[in-house]
Amino acid sequence: MSTTQQPRPVTPASILAHRLQALVRLGEEQPGTDPALQAGLIEAYQLAQGLDPYLDRFSTPASPALHALEQRTREHDWSAGSGPLEQEMLSGQVEGQFLKLMVHAVRARQVLDIGMFTGYSALAMAEALPPDGRVVACEVDEAVAAFAAENFAQAPAGAKIDVRVGPAGQTLRRLASDAEVFDLVFLDADKVAYHSYLDILLSHDLVAEHGLICVDNTLMQGHPWTAQRSANGDAIAEFNRAVAEDPRIEQVILPLRDGVTLIRRASPTQPS
Repeated sequence: MSTTQQPRPVTPASILAHRLQALVRLGEEQPGTDPALQAGLIEAYQLAQGLDPYLDRFSTPASPALHALEQRTREHDWSAGSGPLEQEMLSGQVEGQFLKLMVHAVRARQVLDIGMFTGYSALAMAEALPPDGRVVACEVDEAVAAFAAENFAQAPAGAKIDVRVGPAGQTLRRLASDAEVFDLVFLDADKVAYHSYLDILLSHDLVAEHGLICVDNTLMQGHPWTAQRSANGDAIAEFNRAVAEDPRIEQVILPLRDGVTLIRRASPTQPS
């Protein structure tokens, strides 16, 4: 059975907009609300609410294959699954275009996608690869992997995607034993295991010297710096601290959707 629902707010900007909208409505319902306060709330709401749609509008549109994949994901009933799956896990147009540009920027030929879900990020990166390029996409859920494979079979770039089903840690160690090296890695899997995945990538030399690691959800709905608490929020807060303290790498957090951290190996220190 299919269902079509509006995605719930899951990025700092969309959550802020949702809460400001509630305050605007509360101000409208309360007699004697200060007009200046109400006007300020409306202005703040409009600023927050318009950000994500503006990014969508002025970023390169998704390909027909990506658009079809997104529609299938939005219409699917994820409540029937065995795990905590939801349409909000989809990367989407802006982040997909960002990943495409990262493929071009590092001139990637070998890409690793850790946490594929329905395959939007994998397909977006595959579309940017040269004809001999490859995306190795890791997914722990067999049913979700099959759903993604159906999408890939209908997409021109789908043949570039090599799906590996199983726990990501095991898949990474097998790739390391096969001496695989990747130019670009996109990490969007189990948040509690982020640090261990990153350590495997670095300690087993799975990332090329010029390579780049993109880590998703590193702002985690604002939980790392607000009073909101969750297992994922705590895990991301700890991951961000560990990354900042790791002398092997350099990083920057970008406020794209729910936060994306770009990581590269630190340049060797030059002798003085």
